[in-house]
Amino acid sequence: MMNFESFAVNTAQTVTRIVELTGIAIIAVGAFATLLIFLFRLARGQDREQAVSNLRSNLGRAILLGLEFLVAADIINTVAVEPTLNSVAVLAGIVAIRTFLSFSLETEIEGQLPWRRGKSRETKEADAS
Repeated sequence: MMNFESFAVNTAQTVTRIVELTGIAIIAVGAFATLLIFLFRLARGQDREQAVSNLRSNLGRAILLGLEFLVAADIINTVAVEPTLNSVAVLAGIVAIRTFLSFSLETEIEGQLPWRRGKSRETKEADAS
C-alpha cells in the first residue's frame, strides 16, 4: 500500500520529468523549425544578413522558452521532491546560471538591455507625436 507522501513524491517526479521533456522538446523543435525557416528564406532570395539575423532571434526565443520550462522543472523537483538545504543551494546555482543565459539571450535578441526597452518605446512614441 502506497502512502500519501510517496504518492506525492512520485507525482512530483512525474510532473518534473514531463516539464523537463517539454522544455527539451521546445528547444529541439524550435531549433529545427528555425533552421527550416532560415533555409526557406534563403531559397526565396531573402538577404543573407537579414535571414541570419532572423535565425538568431528565432533560435534565441526558442531557447529562452525552453529554459523557462527547465527552470520550472528544477523548482518543482527541489520544492516537492527533495527539499534539503543542499538541493536548494544547487537550485539557486542552476537558476542563477539559467537566468544569466536568459538575460544574455534576451539582450542579444532585442539588441538592448531589458530595462532600456521601455525608454526606447517612450522615446519613439514621443518622436512620433
